[in-house]
Amino acid sequence: MLRAAIVFFVLGLFAIVLGASGVGGLSIEIGRLLLFAFLFLSLWGVLVTFFGGKKPH
Repeated sequence: MLRAAIVFFVLGLFAIVLGASGVGGLSIEIGRLLLFAFLFLSLWGVLVTFFGGKKPH
């Protein structure tokens, strides 16, 4: 998911440089959404592992 976010950011910047600001802006917004989803799911996984992980015997 992080890789997809980076790809959308790069495509958005490339589109903006070429003059397609609508497509570029949309690509950057999709990349930002994917980045926030990645961060949320990563934090969720860390918290679940930390608080719900198996205890050593």
